[in-house]
Amino acid sequence: MEEKLELIVEIGASSVSIDVHDKLKVDRRNQVPEYLVWRVEDGEIDWFRLKSGEYIQLQPNLEGITCSEIFPGLWLDKTAFLTANLMKVIEVVQLGLR
Repeated sequence: MEEKLELIVEIGASSVSIDVHDKLKVDRRNQVPEYLVWRVEDGEIDWFRLKSGEYIQLQPNLEGITCSEIFPGLWLDKTAFLTANLMKVIEVVQLGLR
């Protein structure tokens, strides 16, 4: 069976834990392989990968960059994104695309 190439991006501002929990269940049922949520009020980004029917949180590498496992080159420097360092965000994306 071919894997879906789909990434859901969620921006949550209220009742995030409830929203994320419920939406992850729906996405699991629909076999969405990756799910990214920006928890605005918490100032956090969580990136999940569906493995063996469960979502696990992707961890950043030693450089602080989280890399998609299904979209080669889709990289995110969470700190740069959350501090609005757009030059660094773009630099990391370009690095991933090389």
